[in-house]
Amino acid sequence: MNMLQRVEHWGDTHSPNWLSAVRILLGVFLMGMGVLFVMERDSLISMINQKPALATLSILLGHYIVFAHTVGGLFIAMGLLTRVSVLVNIPILLGAVFLIHSPSGLFTVYPFMALSILVLFLLIFFLIEGSGRISVDEYMRRHPEKPRSRKYVDF
Repeated sequence: MNMLQRVEHWGDTHSPNWLSAVRILLGVFLMGMGVLFVMERDSLISMINQKPALATLSILLGHYIVFAHTVGGLFIAMGLLTRVSVLVNIPILLGAVFLIHSPSGLFTVYPFMALSILVLFLLIFFLIEGSGRISVDEYMRRHPEKPRSRKYVDF
């Protein structure tokens, strides 16, 4: 068993229930940030107007942020594919932490540096910890689908 598997196993077996509440709140918060990013599309438009050569990259980045925050936040809140959803959101928060004071104002959805760092810390924590006991992942782990017998009906 390699180190990653041992960390994952430890995270799956030593998770208190209150951490599931923190995970759910983090997911709801990320979903809200995705919606706020859509509402603040003027920042993205001003960034595109400043550098028209990077318009395609800016549009793709905007779509990636909205998708990762809304869908990833929903998955994190439900506890479904939590580690994958966290991995998708970490680059956005790294950008928010290191580019928060950029002149384009693209990451103005995160108004405080401390908030960005806290969310980044929680994402890294749940990358290691996993989804916890109160999650869809845990339910699917405990209730695997039973193979169905294949009975074909001829007409």
